[in-house]
This record gives sequence, structure tokens and C-alpha cells, in this order.
Amino acid sequence: MKADPPRRYLVEQHSRTDAYTDRYAARAAGMVPSEIRALFAMVARPEVVSLAGGAPYVSALPLDAVGEMVGDLVAGKGAEVLQYGSAQGDEQLREHICEVMALEGVQASADDVVVTVGAQQALDLITKIFIDPGDVILAEAPSYVGALGTFAAYQADVVHVPLDEGGLIPAALREALSRLDKEGRRVKFIYTVPTFQNPAGVTLTQARRAQILEICAEYDVLIVEDNPYGLLGFDGDPMRALRADDADRVIYLGSFSKTIASGLRVGWVLAPHAVRTKLVLAAESAILCPSNFSQLAVREYLATQPWRAQIKNFRELYRARRDAMLESLDQLMPDGCTWTKPAGGFFVWLTLPEGLDSKAMAPRAIADRVAYVPGTGFYADGGGRQHMRLSYCFPEPHRIREGVRRLAAVVEQEIQLRDTFGGAARSGSTGVHTPGPDVV
Repeated sequence: MKADPPRRYLVEQHSRTDAYTDRYAARAAGMVPSEIRALFAMVARPEVVSLAGGAPYVSALPLDAVGEMVGDLVAGKGAEVLQYGSAQGDEQLREHICEVMALEGVQASADDVVVTVGAQQALDLITKIFIDPGDVILAEAPSYVGALGTFAAYQADVVHVPLDEGGLIPAALREALSRLDKEGRRVKFIYTVPTFQNPAGVTLTQARRAQILEICAEYDVLIVEDNPYGLLGFDGDPMRALRADDADRVIYLGSFSKTIASGLRVGWVLAPHAVRTKLVLAAESAILCPSNFSQLAVREYLATQPWRAQIKNFRELYRARRDAMLESLDQLMPDGCTWTKPAGGFFVWLTLPEGLDSKAMAPRAIADRVAYVPGTGFYADGGGRQHMRLSYCFPEPHRIREGVRRLAAVVEQEIQLRDTFGGAARSGSTGVHTPGPDVV
């Protein structure tokens, strides 16, 4: 008789399987952690320069003043702050949100604003109420990884539309809509980050904004405008939002994650009234209500703190870091590399020389103590291998320069390998890559 296997062996064997596989909904079948998330767990090591994550630099807030404000809020209004709220969100906060959107030309009623747990929940709610499995969503190529994960979770068919230095290309949008219309496939909405786009850093020009609205009116298509970076431009006044020129067709998403603090998880949706009603019902079924504590902390911040001056401070801080990155790329990157030159926001989109694969290169970059996000995470169709996203929002300028120096050396090595052995091998990709906070 064979001896029973050790208990540790049984636990290890069981941990490699999922006993619930046959019970999951069909939409969960392809949901897997990102292949790069485990790699980025190493980024926390102090010797690694991370140009990967999109975390805002919250240390630039007046933390003492904010801490005192929160303490006074709890001490004076604790019974309200620590209680349930409404599914739509605090009314006074919604009024403040309308003041914030007015900086981008948006005239809105607080009654049509729904407060959410960050803009990410807003994306989830919108997709939930509009998308059935197989429905078509048009999205920029490249597009925000968190949005693509949400769309995949609801089994949408994402069709990409290319962008360039001027943002989403109107002619390409028209072509995609015409083709899908001829195929009898209705587009439920277009998803776009028009200002300081994540991941490409580009901004939709004012002329193109008018064209996009005209095309969408012609094809009767909704637009989901995701705008977390709109107030973080480095020159001039904020761009006029798409929602400012079409209140019936544009659903606007905003967030305080980039202009106050991401840890508060307060975002919002501005939608036509009928859509707003559905969003409130969907939010109520998902979370009952957003955090009253976070909402009232943001409300108090907007009511008592110099938030416009703080946004100006953030803009200056991020401009200096953007400049450090662009100057370092100009000085150090080998020939054949190109990159965008953002006028705001957090990100630079770098294109590698022909034959290089950013995903295959990522482990070697980590070994050389620098991290980035491979471009594959920003495409629903497996594209993006020749691209990478570089973030300048969190590291100090001297760390950015060191990170670019290390990255340039890795790219040089990859070029030498390509010239010696040919192009990089391309590995397949399956499943829905669910992003972690490190790649937002």
C-alpha cells in the first residue's frame, strides 16, 4: 500500500487548480490577472526606477492642513460623515462638481450628476446599463487599460479607432462607423479620453472635437468622455470639454483622483437625465451608496481649501517632471525611437524601433532596474508590442532622468540583439488582463 502523500503536497496541488471553474458565469472565463502585474510587484524595490504607474504625487498636497480639516470634519459632523448617504451622492458635493466642470465650459445641473467610487466605477455602471454580450464599443487605439478591462468583463466587442498627435482621427472614426453600419452592427457608444490621453498623452484638437461631435450626431452614437486629466494642462486655460457642446449625446466622467487624492476614490458621471436615473439604480444595486466619509472630505476640501491654487501647483510640478522626461529622451534614446510630447497629464507614449517588442523586453528592463508598461495592455486586439507607456507623474526629476538612462541602455541592447539575431519573438496573449492600481 502506498503511503498517503504529505498534507503540504496536497495543499500545493489543490492551489494549482480552481474547484469552481464549472460554476463561473461565461463572462468570467477569460478574466485573468495581467501577465505584467507579478513583474511589477518588484517595482516597490527602492533600486528600481518605476516609469510605469500613473499614481499622482499626493505628497504635494498640504497634508497638515488636509489632516486638520478631516479631523475637524469628523469631530464636528461625525454623525453625518460616518453614516450612509444616497446612491446619487451628496447634493452639496454635486454642486461643487458642477463648479469644477464649469472650468471646461460645461454647464450642468447637480441633479444630473452621480457620484461614483472613482471614475472606474462610473465606467462599470455605464457599461452595465448599455452593453449586452457582443455589443460594439468604439475605443481609441491605444486606450485606457481600465476601460478595456471593464468592457471585456461585460463581453463587449471593442473595435479600435486610431489616433495620432491630434487625438482621435475623424476620418478613421467615420470609416469605422460606416463599415459597422453596413455590417448591421450597432455601436452602443464611443469611449474616448480626449484631453492628455491615457496612455498616449495626446490631446484631441478643438477642430477635431467639432468634427467628432458632428460625425456622432450623423450616426446617432453616444460618446463617453473620460476626463480625469483635463485640469492638468501645462499651458493656458483648460480645453473645452466635448460635453460642453453636446449635452444630449455626451456622458462625461470626472475624477478627483488626479486633482486631489486617488485614495479618496471619488469620481462622478454627468449624464442626460434619463441615463442618470438608470445609473443611480445601477449604483444602488452595486454599492448602496458611495462613501459618505470620502464625499464629505472632498466637499469640505472644495469649500474651505484653495483648490484652484493647489491644481496650479500640481500643474507646475508635473510640467517639471514632463520636461525632465522629454529632455532625457531627447538626449539618451537611440535612433529609431519616437515619442509623444504631452501638453498635460501624466504620460508619454514611446514607439520602439522596428523589430523590438516592449512586452518581451520588460523582464530585461526590470533586471536593469527600470520599469514601464508594455503597450499590449492598451489594446483589446493584442496590438501595441512596439510601444510602451512611460509615466512621469510620481518620480522626482532626477529619478526620471536615471530611469530613462537605464531604459535607453536596455533599448540599445535590444537593438544589438535584433541586428544580430533578428526580430524579437512574439508570444501569444489570451484572456482579459485585469489591471492593478500600478498601471492606471
